Amino acid sequence: MALIRPSTLLLATAMSAPALYRATVAGDLTATVAMERFLLAVGVSVVLLAGLRALTASYARHRIATAPVRAEDRIVDEPPVEE
Repeated sequence: MALIRPSTLLLATAMSAPALYRATVAGDLTATVAMERFLLAVGVSVVLLAGLRALTASYARHRIATAPVRAEDRIVDEPPVEE
C-alpha cells in the first residue's frame, strides 16, 4: 500500500478539507484534531484507491493483450545467414 502517493494525499486532503478549514481559517478546531482527521482520511484513502486500482488493473491487462498490431510490425525479418 502506498501512503505517500500524490493521489492518496490529494483525496485525503479533500476528505478532511472541512476540518483543515475549521482549524486554519475559522479557528474553532485545534490543529491536533485536524491532523488526526487528516491521518484517518489518509488511511481511508489508501483503502479506497487500492480497491479502485485492483478493479481497473484487469482492464489494462486486457487492453494490452487485445491491442491491434500494425501489419508492418507483424513481418519478421530473418537475419541473413552467413556461411
